[in-house]
Amino acid sequence: MATTTVERGRVSARVPVQVQETLELAAAMVGATVNQFMVQTALREAERIIEQERVIRLSARDTEMFIQALENPPPPNAKLKSALQHYQDAKRDDEGTSFNWQPRPKRV
Repeated sequence: MATTTVERGRVSARVPVQVQETLELAAAMVGATVNQFMVQTALREAERIIEQERVIRLSARDTEMFIQALENPPPPNAKLKSALQHYQDAKRDDEGTSFNWQPRPKRV
């Protein structure tokens, strides 16, 4: 029988006694330990925040304006034309080579 090990981290916090008592009461009400309660609650809130920051929500009016801009883009302005010319004039370091599919090392 194969067993797997999961790497675990540690999270700890020092809180005022009143906060600890509130956490203990809430945890007891849902049948969890304080640690389980804190991790589950913090994880749920972290996931909510991540979702909120990743998703762009638009009103119906803003959605219509966005779609119209995609379907009928304005003509390129001078800055965009300049950036395109700069890009085309620059010597590109990937010409004549194949794409390197190896992942980059993580920065520490």
